[in-house]
Amino acid sequence: MAIPAYLGVTYITPIHHNIYPSIDPTSHSLAQPEKVVLITGASKGIGRSIALSYAKANVACLVLVSRTASDLDRVVAEIKALNTEIRVRTFAVDATSEDGVQRVKDEVIKEEGRLDVLVNNAGASTPWVPIPESPASDYWRTFEINVKSPFLFLHAFLPLLKETGEKTGKGTDIINVSSIGAHATMPGASAYQVSKLALLRLSEFVDVEFGQNGAVTGVRCVAIHPGGVKTDLTANSSEAVKSSLVDTPELAGGFCVWLTSEDRAWLRGRYLSVSWDVDELEKKREEIEGTDKLKMRMVL
Repeated sequence: MAIPAYLGVTYITPIHHNIYPSIDPTSHSLAQPEKVVLITGASKGIGRSIALSYAKANVACLVLVSRTASDLDRVVAEIKALNTEIRVRTFAVDATSEDGVQRVKDEVIKEEGRLDVLVNNAGASTPWVPIPESPASDYWRTFEINVKSPFLFLHAFLPLLKETGEKTGKGTDIINVSSIGAHATMPGASAYQVSKLALLRLSEFVDVEFGQNGAVTGVRCVAIHPGGVKTDLTANSSEAVKSSLVDTPELAGGFCVWLTSEDRAWLRGRYLSVSWDVDELEKKREEIEGTDKLKMRMVL
């Protein structure tokens, strides 16, 4: 069965499933010293890979948020094996807890005084069942993790991101981990796919409010599809979806590092797939900006 064009899978080709030279986080051209990077859902899967990728890019500090302290400890050990100089701060908190997020904010401001990159990666997907068969608590928990958690971190850290961008004169970045599922309508997946669609729109609002019309000191916010990766989250997907999970978690990590390695304000407020070739993506800049592509709009 042909993949619908509106899913955007082949908008940029070639399609990648693993790290390639242009997004290799060990590349000197992608190094990001002095930056402080905060990642939610950082202890496993894609979040872990994003953390390790930024460690390879020699950032100054990683702030890692996840629910389980022991899982975070394992990631810290991996990071220190790569980069002994990096500062790592961990927070075992529920990313949907306002008090927990406030504690993270207070510590980051106290200990670092800046934030250059926020990656809202924490996500959830309950078993795919028709709406009447889904327990209301499970359904709404998906929204709490996929929408409320990013909102709480945006609410807490946007002022610091804005301040950091203006002080450094280089702007700052927010990466909201959405999904290709935001563009799909698959039976049983409404909680996951609708919540990921909401995150796309939330990313556009962040751009409208803090993007400063592309000014170099603004906050650059994008939403990404992190690839088709086998993780704990995808265990609840349909068999058809599981068969398409052929990407490595390192692909998302390298893409995030590439994205924040320089001012790419022309991509702000847009949806991006980590599978797209970044060199070919750059070649489409005029087309994307000229017709304002990769945003959610009604087609008439």
